[in-house]
Amino acid sequence: MDSSLLPLTVYGSNLSYFTGKLEMYLRLKGIGYRLEAMTTRTVMPRVKRETGTTQMPAVKLADGRWMSDTTPMIAWLEQQQPDPPIIPVEPQQRFFCLLLEDYADEWLWRPAMHYRWYWDEGALLQSRHLADELACDMTAPGFLKRWMIRRRQRGGYTRGDGIDENNRAQVEAIYLRNLDWLQSLLAGRDYLLGNSPSLADVAFMGPFFRHFSQDPVAAEIMRQRAPAVWAWVARLWNCAPAQVTGDWLSGVPEDWGPCLDDIGQAYLPYLCQNIAAVRSGEKRFSPTVDGVTYERARTSRYRIWCLEQLRDHFQALPADCQGPVQARLDRHACWEPMWRVENLDSGVNRHVTPPFGCSDKMLQVHT
Repeated sequence: MDSSLLPLTVYGSNLSYFTGKLEMYLRLKGIGYRLEAMTTRTVMPRVKRETGTTQMPAVKLADGRWMSDTTPMIAWLEQQQPDPPIIPVEPQQRFFCLLLEDYADEWLWRPAMHYRWYWDEGALLQSRHLADELACDMTAPGFLKRWMIRRRQRGGYTRGDGIDENNRAQVEAIYLRNLDWLQSLLAGRDYLLGNSPSLADVAFMGPFFRHFSQDPVAAEIMRQRAPAVWAWVARLWNCAPAQVTGDWLSGVPEDWGPCLDDIGQAYLPYLCQNIAAVRSGEKRFSPTVDGVTYERARTSRYRIWCLEQLRDHFQALPADCQGPVQARLDRHACWEPMWRVENLDSGVNRHVTPPFGCSDKMLQVHT
C-alpha cells in the first residue's frame, strides 16, 4: 500500500460493530492504523464536515483524505493492497462473500443491538464504557451521560426499531440460529471459506466480536452453546497477516445453506418492504418477514442502496457464472426477492464517491 496513505486514523469506538469489522480487516491485511474515539463534542462534528455523516467508523488517510462506510472502504483498500487476499477473486465466491457481508452488516444489527441494550446487565456496563470513551468531552454528571446513552440506544435501535415483547424471542432466535450454523461449520474448519480468513469472516466479526462476544448475556450463550464460535472469534482477532493465505475451498460451500436460507426468507423480503415504505415517504413501517412483525421500525434509504449494490454485483459477474449463481440463489429463495422490486433508485451517494463521502447513514436516529 502506498506509504503516503499510512498510517490510517480510525475514528470510532472499541465497542462499535462497524469499527470492529474494519479493525479486523486492517489487522488481517497488516495495514497500520491507530484508533481514536469519536468523541461527541470534539471529533464527531469534524467527521460530519469531512464525510457528510457521523457514522462510525470514519477514516482519515495520511494524505488528508477522509473515508466513510466499511463496505466501500474495504473494497477500496483491497484494491490498494491486494495481498494478503481477503476478498476472493473467483467470481462466485466473491459474490456470495459480498452477500454474506451485506446480511451480517444489515440483518444481524438488530439482534446485536437487542442483546446489548435490552438487559440491564449489558446496558449498564456498556453505557458506562461509552460514556467514558465517547462522551468524555461532555460537561454532565456521569450518571446522566450513562442514562442518556441508554435512552438513545433503546429509543433508536431496539424499542425504537420495532423490537418489542411480541417479537423478542424471534429476534433472539436470529442470533441463536447463526450460532448453531457457525458452530457446526467451524467444528470442521478454521474459517468460513476454508483455512484462511475471507471477507465473510470479517463481516461476521462486526456483530460476533464487538457485540455478541463482549455483551454479557450474548457472550455467556456463545460460550455455552457454541464454543467453536467463541474460539473462532479469538482465533480471527489473533490471526497474523502471514497466516492469511487465500487457502479457500473450491466454490461456494454447501454448509453456507442455513445462512442463505435466512437471507432468502427474512432479510431480502425485509429489504423489499423497506423500499415500499421509503417510496411512500414513511419514516416508520411495520414489516412482516418470516412470520415476525416489527412494529414501527425505522425505514432506511441506505438499505435500498444495499440492494442496488447486490444487483450490481450480480450483473458484474461473467456470463458463464450468472447461471450457477442464480441457481444457488434460487435454491435458498433468494433470487425472487432480490429482483422483486423494479426500478430501484435509492438516491444514496448520488453526488459523492464512496468511500470518500457518504450521503446517508444506515439508520437516521433522532434526526
